[in-house]
Amino acid sequence: MLSLILAAVAACLMLYGGTYRFLRNPVLLTASPVPASAKADADRLKSHVEVLAASQPSRAFHNVTALNAAADYVEAEFKAAGCQPSRETFDVGGNDYHNIVCSFGPREAPRLIIGGHYDVDGDNNPGADDNASAVAGVLELARMIKAAKPELKHRLDLVAFTLEELPNFKTANMGSYFLAHNLAADNADVKLMISVEMIGFFADAPGSQSYPLGLLRWFYPDRGNFIGIVGQSFDRSLVARVKKLMQSSGDLPVYSINGPELVPGIDLSDHWSFWQHELPAVMVTDTAFFRNPNYHQPSDTPETLDYQRMAKVVDGLYQVAVNF
Repeated sequence: MLSLILAAVAACLMLYGGTYRFLRNPVLLTASPVPASAKADADRLKSHVEVLAASQPSRAFHNVTALNAAADYVEAEFKAAGCQPSRETFDVGGNDYHNIVCSFGPREAPRLIIGGHYDVDGDNNPGADDNASAVAGVLELARMIKAAKPELKHRLDLVAFTLEELPNFKTANMGSYFLAHNLAADNADVKLMISVEMIGFFADAPGSQSYPLGLLRWFYPDRGNFIGIVGQSFDRSLVARVKKLMQSSGDLPVYSINGPELVPGIDLSDHWSFWQHELPAVMVTDTAFFRNPNYHQPSDTPETLDYQRMAKVVDGLYQVAVNF
């Protein structure tokens, strides 16, 4: 009987350990100092979020003028960072919509893409966390690249996508789908695409973090004080590498999950478009509605965000942008 009990315990430990490694993809923390010139500025992040969130009307699909104003702002900030941004323009319903792309590094080298969408879901939605936070992060990355002048061996494309939200979500009308389709058609060498989806909301209270599956509570914190990395089941090595680089930048907890698309929430952003074209992609996120009660609400305002921790996320993304 004792041998049976010991065998059962061993089996449970093996299952737990295997599941732990599969879901959370633990990696060793390695220090990688960030140059002073390449530290994210919390005040700059806040300023970008405030500008985008102040849009009247909102940056929704049907408010083309507001979306164009946001695109103009992103383009101007990219220019200030020393690159010559390009516009990828496409038509939906007789209106022009624009992705804004800022590129660094050797043009013909394999490319790393880091981007977030600048549109919002519906009217009366400032969209501070979703997704002005990500756009602010991408703009700050461009400034940091200009300041630090790293010697990039890959092409780095920083992108502000349009039309991620409904009614275009998970359709060919998404700005990210338009880009992914063109890259696939051109047989572009894409090392990785990182979808930056809501990176500004953090909560330290017990029970402030929820999950799509009850099982996940065994493996992840119940406090929303971390940043998450999401990838497909077979992309563990990609997720592990992104995680290691983000961890190297500081003390913000970084957790990861690899799983199939049937896991609720795992494909809810622009990385979905790249998955549809069999291009490698992951998402970096504060987990959206699994943490932030202001998701798609009028209360998604700039003052609800934690810009100090948001800056730590961007510091992590800088490490990925330069060293991946």
